[in-house]
Amino acid sequence: MKNSQSDNTDQSFVPPVLPTYARADVAFVRGEGVYAYDAQDNRYLDFGSGIGVNNLGFCHPALVKALTEQAGKIWHTSNLYRIEGQERLAERLTRECFADSMFFTNSGAEAMECAIKMARKFHDDNGDPDRFRIITFEGCFHGRTLATIAAAGSEKLIKGFGPMPDGFDHVPFYKDMSKVEEHITEETAAILIEPVQGEGGIRPVSRENLEILRKLCDKHGILLMFDEVQCGMGRTGKLFAYQHSAIKPDILATAKGIGGGFPLGACMATDRVAQCMKAGTHGSTYGGNPLAMAVGNAVLDVVLADGFMEHVDQMSYELRKALVKLGSSYPDVIDVVRGKGLMLGLKLHTPVPDFVGTALKNGLMLVGAADNTVRLLPPLIVTEEQVEEAIGLLDKTCTDLKKALDAKKADSDTGD
Repeated sequence: MKNSQSDNTDQSFVPPVLPTYARADVAFVRGEGVYAYDAQDNRYLDFGSGIGVNNLGFCHPALVKALTEQAGKIWHTSNLYRIEGQERLAERLTRECFADSMFFTNSGAEAMECAIKMARKFHDDNGDPDRFRIITFEGCFHGRTLATIAAAGSEKLIKGFGPMPDGFDHVPFYKDMSKVEEHITEETAAILIEPVQGEGGIRPVSRENLEILRKLCDKHGILLMFDEVQCGMGRTGKLFAYQHSAIKPDILATAKGIGGGFPLGACMATDRVAQCMKAGTHGSTYGGNPLAMAVGNAVLDVVLADGFMEHVDQMSYELRKALVKLGSSYPDVIDVVRGKGLMLGLKLHTPVPDFVGTALKNGLMLVGAADNTVRLLPPLIVTEEQVEEAIGLLDKTCTDLKKALDAKKADSDTGD
């Protein structure tokens, strides 16, 4: 039992939940579709989707049914045995994308760790063990493990956690990706990029630049790796964002929307690369468990249904059009609208925390990002009426912020 006297005099008190998040002072107790409700039954329109996770909103009936049915059968066996749900989900995904094989994880960071290991193992198996370095880009985000924060290299992620694992070369987010060739050396194993940066401020990589990177990788015998943890699984109007281009990666990591809220990720690869991963080279206790696989297959049922991607495209068009109009009405608040599909960002003139906090008070859930950008990541099931509702709440948020800006300017002009 803890000494209560020492607890009372301890000036370095840390709460039972490690305080690593700057949490908003609201707790949600239930959700339905695109709405979340707090304990007082206040309703919030969710345009953050749990940071791009709840692609099908809250409590989607197909997901609830799949999870509860599986929960009554078997939860966990470990990967020492066959898991039929894995085999089914993998076979279905390989039919829809570049990949021939995949490894299931619990998160995006784990999927990225597998991808990094796979890139190194590929070159080692092919007689080039010195090819272990991976080129990454300014503004990228690949997870919170030591390897993935080293891959990002930003001070806010790595400060206090050094020394960092070696093996990553950070380059600018070039407008012309042909400049990446300057950074390729005999030790380069791969180029790793998000087709649409999320945490970095909703910055898409153009089709032309993706094609340039593919050509560079082929020219130098290195691998092209995509991080689609956030931009994958229908978020951009295609199952995977790279499918807006004519090229294919060698390795792709995805997570978030693949489980619709249940922890699930996947590291996917071509047969040429996947052959290097044999029994014992990688593993996970929970990865690909029967519960996750049941939900993952249910998500795919919905996302691959006729008309689903067309709906995402239409809602993206309506939302972007309205956001551009909103930006023209509030030029002191909104700088530019950017992104792809239902992965849109507002680069702001006002601080992101102020915008996100004001929107939450008005009943709209948003997600901040770097480059003074706020993310709009609505569930892919969002309707036109709900887009209109979001625009109304954003309009009120901009009005509130503009009033604050005008008041601050007035105070400055009078010298108060």
